[in-house]
Amino acid sequence: MRKFTAPTFTSSFLHPRYWPVLISMAVMYLISWLPYFIQFRLGQGVGRLVMHFMPNRRKTIERNLELCFPDMDINERNKLIKQNIDNTGLALFETSMAWFWPDLRVERHVKVEGLEHVYKLQEQGKGILLIAVHSLNLELGARAFGLHTPGVGVYRPNKNPCFDYFQFKGRVRSNKHMRDRKDLKGMFQDLRQGEMLWYAPDHDYGRGRNSTFAPLFAVEQACTTTGTSLLIDNTDSVPLPFSMIRDTNSGQYTLKIYPPLEAFPHKDPDAAAAYINKAVERSILAAPSQYMWLHNRFKTRPEGEPSLYK
Repeated sequence: MRKFTAPTFTSSFLHPRYWPVLISMAVMYLISWLPYFIQFRLGQGVGRLVMHFMPNRRKTIERNLELCFPDMDINERNKLIKQNIDNTGLALFETSMAWFWPDLRVERHVKVEGLEHVYKLQEQGKGILLIAVHSLNLELGARAFGLHTPGVGVYRPNKNPCFDYFQFKGRVRSNKHMRDRKDLKGMFQDLRQGEMLWYAPDHDYGRGRNSTFAPLFAVEQACTTTGTSLLIDNTDSVPLPFSMIRDTNSGQYTLKIYPPLEAFPHKDPDAAAAYINKAVERSILAAPSQYMWLHNRFKTRPEGEPSLYK
């Protein structure tokens, strides 16, 4: 049940094999100082350029939206696809903001609503399981959240140690520490001690003993983690969903924290997965064009069922 200690920068990172990472980080740092409206326009251009060279990712976006919203008007869906592509490019810039902006600049661009829900639970000594979704601006949301009330992040170390150093350093700037995503005992410990733990149950993590199939939007059988119920049932913590939303006109962000989820189905992982997916849907619908639709969310199918991406 150990905490991660921050990776340190070593002289080995000066080896040419790490130069692409060092150059990328230098570019991210420099572009983070550009005026926001310039970053916004550059981000849109990057998204369109990347999708031009990665047509399979565009097809994934299109297919996910088709699966989730089959009744959506085709013109509306095409508009959503275009917006999502623009926002996918902007995610690079928003990550730069999260990792390199000074606190004052983050606070100037991000408004927070619903902090009273966090403070009330903390006064009660409750552990808080933050129900996050993989919004394209999640890194910036975590940074802004931590400036007001720092929490504990769930972390997957990167295989490239040089990139891992910068990723870790960026993610703990305004939060307490990180937990390996496989360190369930450590997560139990944090929640039992009244900490706030970031947790994103919205992706397809594959079939296993900690997964089930539950409805998500119009997809009746979406592979869903049961880790949410495992954490809550073993710690008496409270699930608290939130959304990070960027206003498309002003470029300002709102971190919206919702009331705690009530009537959570304890000791029933299947029902809990369906219940949490409803919270995931609400968070995504707060800004559907800003969600990570390029992920193969429905890649895992029940035994014997064909792929949804052919």
